[in-house]
Amino acid sequence: MHHPSHIAPVLRAIPHTAVTIADRFWTPRLENNRRRSLFQQYHYLNETGVLANFRNVHQPWDGIYHGLFFSDSDAYKWLEAAGYSLATHPDPRLRRLTDELIRLIAAAQMADGYLNTYFQLVEPEKRFTNFGVCHELYTAGHLIEAGVVHFQATGRPDLLNVARRLADLLTRTFGPGKLEAVDGHAGVELALIRLHRLTGAAAYLDLAAFFINARGRSDSRLRLELAQLERIAGRPGKPGQNNRKHFGSYEAYDGRYAQDHLPVREQSEAVGHAVRATYLYCAMADLAQETGDSALLEALRRIWRHVTARRLYVSGGIGPSRANEGFTRDYDLPNDTACAESCAAVGMVFWNHRMLQLTGEGRFADLMERVLYNAFLAGVSLDGGKYFYNNPLQSQGDCHRREWDECACCPPNIARLLASLGGYIYSLSPGGLAVHLYIQSSVTARLAGGAEFTLRQTGDYPWEGRISLALELAEPADFELRLRLPGWCRSHQLRINGIPADPPLAEGYLVIARRWSPGDSLLLELAMPAERVQAHPRVWQNAQKVALQRGPLLYCLEAADHAVPVEQILLPENAPLTGSFYPDLCGGVVALEGEALAPSLENWADRLYRFAEPAVALRPVRLRAVPYYCWDNREPGAMTVWIPRLNP
Repeated sequence: MHHPSHIAPVLRAIPHTAVTIADRFWTPRLENNRRRSLFQQYHYLNETGVLANFRNVHQPWDGIYHGLFFSDSDAYKWLEAAGYSLATHPDPRLRRLTDELIRLIAAAQMADGYLNTYFQLVEPEKRFTNFGVCHELYTAGHLIEAGVVHFQATGRPDLLNVARRLADLLTRTFGPGKLEAVDGHAGVELALIRLHRLTGAAAYLDLAAFFINARGRSDSRLRLELAQLERIAGRPGKPGQNNRKHFGSYEAYDGRYAQDHLPVREQSEAVGHAVRATYLYCAMADLAQETGDSALLEALRRIWRHVTARRLYVSGGIGPSRANEGFTRDYDLPNDTACAESCAAVGMVFWNHRMLQLTGEGRFADLMERVLYNAFLAGVSLDGGKYFYNNPLQSQGDCHRREWDECACCPPNIARLLASLGGYIYSLSPGGLAVHLYIQSSVTARLAGGAEFTLRQTGDYPWEGRISLALELAEPADFELRLRLPGWCRSHQLRINGIPADPPLAEGYLVIARRWSPGDSLLLELAMPAERVQAHPRVWQNAQKVALQRGPLLYCLEAADHAVPVEQILLPENAPLTGSFYPDLCGGVVALEGEALAPSLENWADRLYRFAEPAVALRPVRLRAVPYYCWDNREPGAMTVWIPRLNP
């Protein structure tokens, strides 16, 4: 293993089981997820044959494999989401479904530990031959993650035992001098590290390190497969043997799609498939944390700077192209054809959360928050029943959420993040507690010195910037509180027990180190005006346009609120925008309103073009912007995030 120089994580995340959320904004979403989404998703796993695949392994099979190569992974992600939910909200009905599914999965496992229903049913003799597109290791990773979470939630080892038997098969099969391969879809690496953390078994960490370090070799296994397409798996299945589409040819191998183009410590740019990229970066961060390898962290910092400076949507979404579900070139950020997959938003939250623990730097929490409230949250309908696969920033009204897709990776991915949301709010710092997200909640923390205290956070974020924090402790204690000052906030005020305070700012956090007494309280006020945001001039799609933002929320214009087509609305530079709360709009939101202009359409009858006139005839129109996550929850219609600006 590489040990160029040592790093140690700065923060330690507090698990979701230690946090109680009671928040006007998030609680309804978490309730929908727990009471509706999880049961609806289970229904579709059953309805679409995903569960039948497991049954068919040990009963007469009709020859029909249901879904894609990797459909098992949707069941595993669902189990992980259910595990997080059961850990905080025991539910006999949900527990019964998880127990049934675990029995089904365990019964399908082979004697040697192998488990993948596609290969067991369709191509049993070709397992571990097509890593480029068949997702065997990715699917195994999701089983391992589900096993860890289910065990932590219930204390029962039944799913964990299945996961370990499969992981043990992987450690016997892969590694130096054995089968030397990487997976076309990262995911098993971070799963193996989670398993290592739970069990202490070094073999899992070693294998994760092998998979990470094997990327970018000139004799890549993914390249070799291109010369053996006749002999490897994938042809009879769905989505088919599309190795060439993604990786080129043996002679002209292009590993970027799977981040297999360079050794990981030499990578500086985000390339290829966006979800694969973020899962690999998560694994690199986890490996850096376990081994103290600073070269991994340096590579991640370079890649993060590249993403955020050149390849990130204003929503926090990533991946502009639907052709590779990923990255293209710098500043290429089309709005209407954006991929910005919901799973990639989930991956961005995972990755930035890990970077935050490693470094303690608020910019990672800023991006985590931007993604959570925008790119991620847009992926699920307000009622928790429908999902976007792609998240465009402009639509003609023909893009809608669906209850399920054949490629159903997004619904259970959204569910597992929502069910574990409490784990992203707080961390222990060496000197005390860091508050990353302003979500109304309480957390009980035990400090290194043994003192225990409870912090209660109240407020009406993201609609208002007033956050109250109250401390409950048995006796006075010395520790620090770190309160994130969001990157979007231009002015703030802090009071401690009613007295103005001006603590130092470090890495984006207000650091308040003092002796705290029972009943101490803090009031943080973040200014939250409506702001206009502009894009780098090289993003040609957004030239001479602005997006609207208030607090952490990105806004958009929807046809439902306007008498003129939204793409014709022009926003004067000096037009004031006011925010008002509407309890009956999209579940209760602050909408932004103001006077805008639209071109007069007189004298355009039957004409597509005409000579330009010195002054375009404009007429006043009312503008109403709603949070981007709300779009497509009312009657279908056009939507746009970017609005042409009009200089006075």
